[in-house]
Amino acid sequence: MSESSRSDPAARRDLGARRHPAALAHRGFSPDGHENTLAAFRAAAELGFVWLETDVHTTRDGVVVAFHDPTLERVTGTSGNVNDLTWEQLRELRIGGTEEIPTLSELLRALPEACLNIDVKDEASVAALPGVVAREHTAHRLRVTSFSESRRRRALAGITRLTGERVRSSAGTLGTAGFLAVSAVAPLTDRVSRKITPALWRAHIAAWSRLVAPFDTLQLPEQHTVQLPGGHRLTLRIVTPAFLDLAHRTGLSVQVWTVNDPADMKRLLDMGVDGLITDRADLLKDVLQCRGQWPPDPL
Repeated sequence: MSESSRSDPAARRDLGARRHPAALAHRGFSPDGHENTLAAFRAAAELGFVWLETDVHTTRDGVVVAFHDPTLERVTGTSGNVNDLTWEQLRELRIGGTEEIPTLSELLRALPEACLNIDVKDEASVAALPGVVAREHTAHRLRVTSFSESRRRRALAGITRLTGERVRSSAGTLGTAGFLAVSAVAPLTDRVSRKITPALWRAHIAAWSRLVAPFDTLQLPEQHTVQLPGGHRLTLRIVTPAFLDLAHRTGLSVQVWTVNDPADMKRLLDMGVDGLITDRADLLKDVLQCRGQWPPDPL
């Protein structure tokens, strides 16, 4: 991007109109609340979504399932923890009273053209997930992440060890915090030279390489609210034009979650985000079609 394009909002919007951002269907697409089911994932795929976001937990006997919560109550109405049940017990339950809980292997086989953005939710999945990826030969169509840097790092290492491949990954909490810290000084260092902050980021990566696995993407909310003493709250805006500029200068893409309002989708796309994660795959498709940015970029 030229210097004039960076400083001209109209030029940025024109560039955005030519790009096809990533579009991720959050837990599939199911307006009736049947999240993380084969029906929801198929519905998103039928809309044309390539990337499907999901979560994994592992049963007591080592079966990796697409499921968000550690407990069963919210979506099945049954008490208990996923980790405490065997697959035979879990397969009898229904999401929303009708839909089966899918295993990750079932999902990968049912939608062979889909790419999965997988959030590793529990410790058991750190050991079990790499085996599924190796057996299904699907490392090339996955992105693996976790809020826990330890889980993310070890799951990625396990996949590489079994497959010989390095899968895509987005930053965990620690990696995101590190980038936010470096981006906080960018307004000062850029006054001297725009080369300084990317150099600081490279040094930061080198310093923490044993703790934080590499990542190509930052997946995060546009803003975050912090609870303060006395019942006060402070809302911090994370994704800004300056934040995006630095991410792109350091080779990172930025995907924002969970964006369900068309006005917010348009505003963030105009700002230059690289992708959106949404519960409303239908609305995001409409927005991207109107902007000439459909189909989404599979990469």
